[in-house]
Amino acid sequence: MRFSLIMVTGGRTNEVAAFMEALSEQSFKDFELIIVQQNADERLAGIIARFEGKFPLRVIRSLPRQINHSRNVGTAVASGEILAFPDDDCLYPPDLLLQVDERFRESGPMTPDVLTGIAITPDGTPGSGRWHHQGGVISVRTVWTSAIEFNLFIRRSTYEQVGGFDQSMGLGTPFASGDAQDLTLLAMRTGALAIFDPNLRVVHPDKRLTAVAVERAYVYGAGLGYVLRKHRTPLRICFIFLIRPFGGACLSLLRFRRFDARYYWLSFCGRLAGLLRLGRMHRRAQT
Repeated sequence: MRFSLIMVTGGRTNEVAAFMEALSEQSFKDFELIIVQQNADERLAGIIARFEGKFPLRVIRSLPRQINHSRNVGTAVASGEILAFPDDDCLYPPDLLLQVDERFRESGPMTPDVLTGIAITPDGTPGSGRWHHQGGVISVRTVWTSAIEFNLFIRRSTYEQVGGFDQSMGLGTPFASGDAQDLTLLAMRTGALAIFDPNLRVVHPDKRLTAVAVERAYVYGAGLGYVLRKHRTPLRICFIFLIRPFGGACLSLLRFRRFDARYYWLSFCGRLAGLLRLGRMHRRAQT
């Protein structure tokens, strides 16, 4: 098996069906989908039945609702040479797996062990954050704008060498983001080559400055701060990731955009708390 796609899901149905429909239209067929569901009920049963036989499919259940634990559970039963972790609300363009396969089959010094791409919105514009302006080898300086979990592909051997995703972080923990950066940096420490290719695009709704984004802004910020500190990132880079949301909060207040200001302020507080490893700032930031 060439690819194992490990998708953790909880609560969604229509989005899962849409992803599986897009997956059935892939031009490259050597893959399996492992659905790690965190639902207590059988809401996915009808959808799963509809796609059985269209591609190799396995469904397992994993509780508690902690995404990196579930990803590692799914990976333990995977058989693919290359692992990927699509979100349950993303879509793969028809030739994505073909593009990725071709990149991993390239010979020479630029053959990747980790390959990343960008997120685009349903209308085709870049989304889900800032992106590095050009492709190439990922560095400690560029990893922050070159990796996202649902558009990351990693050799199974590399994944196993670093021990998989850090289960102390990710959705379901106080440090809910930065998983892709952490995994990429861990791989780079082993000598693995990580490549960013902005031509690899996965469709995903852009949730910045939405109610969901505000709700998660603190724990997402804390995740980024956690990874910045975990990997002893240079202070100048840490400062950039603090000043941006702080400046965004100030500018939003000056423009009387209280909703936006709250998002940026919670992001700032979360990033600072993650850097300092403070768990109690969450309550103070929300008052």
